[in-house]
Amino acid sequence: MAKVLEGPGMDLLKKWGMEVPRHVVITSPDQFSHLANVNAWLRDQKLVVKAHEAIGSRMKLGLVKVGLDLAGAEKAAKEMLGKTVGGMTVGQVIISEMVQHEKEYYVAVKSVRDGAEILTAAVGGIEIESQWEKIQRLFVSVGSPPEPAALKKLAKSAGFPSEMVDPVAEFLGKLYECYDQEDGQYLEINPLTWRASDRQLVALDAVIMVDGDARFRHPDWNFTFASEFGRPYSNDERAIMEIDSRIKGSVKFIEIPGGDTALLPAGGGASVYYADAVVALGGKLANYSEYSGDPPDWAVEALTDKVCSLPGIKRIIVGGAIANFTNVKKTFAGIIGGFRRAKSEGKLEGVEIWVRRGGPYEKEGLAAMQALEKEGFNIHVYDRWTPLTDIIDMAIQGKRAS
Repeated sequence: MAKVLEGPGMDLLKKWGMEVPRHVVITSPDQFSHLANVNAWLRDQKLVVKAHEAIGSRMKLGLVKVGLDLAGAEKAAKEMLGKTVGGMTVGQVIISEMVQHEKEYYVAVKSVRDGAEILTAAVGGIEIESQWEKIQRLFVSVGSPPEPAALKKLAKSAGFPSEMVDPVAEFLGKLYECYDQEDGQYLEINPLTWRASDRQLVALDAVIMVDGDARFRHPDWNFTFASEFGRPYSNDERAIMEIDSRIKGSVKFIEIPGGDTALLPAGGGASVYYADAVVALGGKLANYSEYSGDPPDWAVEALTDKVCSLPGIKRIIVGGAIANFTNVKKTFAGIIGGFRRAKSEGKLEGVEIWVRRGGPYEKEGLAAMQALEKEGFNIHVYDRWTPLTDIIDMAIQGKRAS
């Protein structure tokens, strides 16, 4: 599950016919003058400024400012940019037009077993948690979109006034369609409000979670997912995410600053197993990564290069359990290419490489890895008969098996 920040999240809602405030996202106050020149509403409307990061309770943390003119919005943005809150540094802000309203409402769609659940309440805003008992729910089974009559009944039971029942039901239908068509996992609008001037429901804020692995089905997803690690994604992490979005199979990479042991495991299970073993035996993880589903060798080479680029590492642990269908020789060709590139750039000085793997073409793959020793690599290669835990123990202790 991947989080979409508010700006691109609002754009997804608009794509499916829902009203949202006009908005821009900036990373520097210097962008104000240009944006004000090309967006008249920034000069003419009252504005709202929010930290555009994956931080909860922004209003309570002082990261939302409302009712501002352009100068006030610029001042608020300057104060927010670079501010650190709970380990997260604000690197961007979103500026939107302020929508005058009197009441706030709540709507959401979330994934549940066997389908989805649509939630709504005739209350909303920052205190919704204290009024959770007022939320009404409608279950929608897989492959069966909600019936308009059921959505109207849901809006009535939630306490919306009669003149709003039809608009709320229509809005909930659009929200579900967005959830369904955009591979959603969780879509929440809080607050939703009623714009009296044109009798339109408007989404003032949104929390949107989608299936990140479905990016290949959505060529218009030109946004980066929000980091969930208390910091923005690094350039190397973003590069691997971009590769992962367009290949068969998968490659993943997350940096963990200060570690001495880098991992290049095959599959999510091996990555978690190796990570637990490294920590249990006294090592410090430098990253999370994996390659799985028989990805192309060029993608594995790119992943290997990023792993080799991690600062301060003493060792790299490669491989995993016994593959069912991943071609060991083929994926190892990508890793070997990455190792050679890194060595030519001086990145593997003093770094030990430990390899353990089994599966289709393992004999040829392991032999190709072992041949790197003749090229000056400090490499130790083992087959399926050496336990995974032994590899970690030997790597941390720096001792080869007898």
